[in-house]
Amino acid sequence: MKIHKTALIHPDAIIGNDVEIGAYTIIDKDVTIGNETIIGPRVIIEGTADIGKNCKIYTGAIIGNPPQDLKYKGEPTKVFIGDNNIIREYVTINRATIATGETKIGNNNLIMAYAHIAHDCTIGNGTILANVATLAGHVVIEDKAIVGGLTPVHQFVRIGTLAIVGGSSRTTKDIPPYCKAAGSPIRMFGLNSVALQRSNFSEEVKMQLKRVYKIVFRSRLNTTQAIAELEKESNLCDEARHFIAFIKESERGICKE
Repeated sequence: MKIHKTALIHPDAIIGNDVEIGAYTIIDKDVTIGNETIIGPRVIIEGTADIGKNCKIYTGAIIGNPPQDLKYKGEPTKVFIGDNNIIREYVTINRATIATGETKIGNNNLIMAYAHIAHDCTIGNGTILANVATLAGHVVIEDKAIVGGLTPVHQFVRIGTLAIVGGSSRTTKDIPPYCKAAGSPIRMFGLNSVALQRSNFSEEVKMQLKRVYKIVFRSRLNTTQAIAELEKESNLCDEARHFIAFIKESERGICKE
């Protein structure tokens, strides 16, 4: 364990093996830090926060501070952060409100400088939030999605698996999995073919997703009719079924071309 002499660590905090903590960092009493995590200088981790193994948290990050929600009255809530995450300079991650009780971040994520993750957000695994990506409350980012720099994401919006949102895109609607979206106002730009290729999806899966996309976004059917038509099919792959289910579950509505 390597802890700088100026770091302020509450005696009740749980610090794992081989953890490094930089100068002037403050760690509150209800914080747990997993093995081999490296925390830079002037980081603040407060409230109830559980941080996993082998994370790297850079200068000035603030994790577990109260939600920026006027309804919050100090109820006990928390932040959970999994393993192998990179959290760059001056990122802010708020703890939850009592609506869900937990702001949750999975494993192997890259959260770039000045990004903000608000209360009650759920971030999956392998995602990238570029510089100054700004998530409002209750946002859901599914596995391996990418949010571009300077992109605000409206509260309760969901961004699906392997989707990519371009930089400076005002995201007010759900972005279905495996898709590309960008602009202000934001609109769809087809499937994220680069991600599908890099993820080694089979040609059959890619063809099914192309067909599903065309029926939903480029046919004469409205969204409800398109989904009803697709649900008649019995041989859809899991990815196509996820695409359809994501749209059916949308509460804010989906982004359109």
